[in-house]
Amino acid sequence: MVASDIQNFSEGRTKARAYFCYLFSKNIPNRLPSISEEMIMPRLLKMKADQPNCEGVYLLDYRGVQITPTFTANKQIDDDAGKIRADRAYYYRAVREKRCTITDPYPSLITGELTVTVSQPIFDESNELKYVACMDMPIDEVIKVSKQNSSDIFYSRLFKYSYGIFAFALVAVSILLFFKGIGSFLTYEITPSHFAIKDVFEATILLTLALAIFDLAKTLIEEEIIGRNKEHSISEPHKTMVRFLGSIIIALSIEALMLVFKFAITDPEKLIYAMYIVGGVAMLLVGLAIYIKFTKLKIEE
Repeated sequence: MVASDIQNFSEGRTKARAYFCYLFSKNIPNRLPSISEEMIMPRLLKMKADQPNCEGVYLLDYRGVQITPTFTANKQIDDDAGKIRADRAYYYRAVREKRCTITDPYPSLITGELTVTVSQPIFDESNELKYVACMDMPIDEVIKVSKQNSSDIFYSRLFKYSYGIFAFALVAVSILLFFKGIGSFLTYEITPSHFAIKDVFEATILLTLALAIFDLAKTLIEEEIIGRNKEHSISEPHKTMVRFLGSIIIALSIEALMLVFKFAITDPEKLIYAMYIVGGVAMLLVGLAIYIKFTKLKIEE
């Protein structure tokens, strides 16, 4: 049950964040002169009243120190006032991103059940951080908010089945390339006593392409059909793109190496064409490195 809840939350996280951030922007004053705790708390308590299953609301100052009690459904926890929350994700992510954020699910200290915290940084008219307003919501309620409608479900299934067809077609192609590569050993009679570099390279290219295409199909099945690795896409570059470009780089590198040996023996004047492929491989490597770097920077932001 917990695993399925986390998966459902992950799929609807963007919609849930948009909903709760709209509530904050509608109810909580921001970027106003002389903004104070007295201006914020009545509105924050109204938000709690409008969300009957809200676990609690509270206010942090710009340093991450809780300056109000935690107002739960039936009581207020006065002991929470004065506690330092600067190491909590709902504080430092809101401060770093300077916008409304929603945390990953974590066990609630109030109920012991999985909960998420929505936090909104509050600035004065000079754009200086003054407070961070927080609201704890049970994961069940967040999932209800982010629940997909019938149109979302239809397109989700359509894309999943489409990815499945393409993925299994790629598996079929990789199997054909694999058998073609294995068959080349018999066609060219590649044995320790009869060993031609050209024939070995051709067989290697076929087997490498088969492995690369199979690995790409495996990634598509895991990410788009099973959904096993979608959570990792939050913290690392898109695996499908990286593997696909990596497969192309490997195949082109092998082809360039084969041409270098071939032209060095038969026609040295054509070595320049092999160097063009080497240059293309180098450009792809640089492009892949830039893609990974900027993807990681975007995620960290």
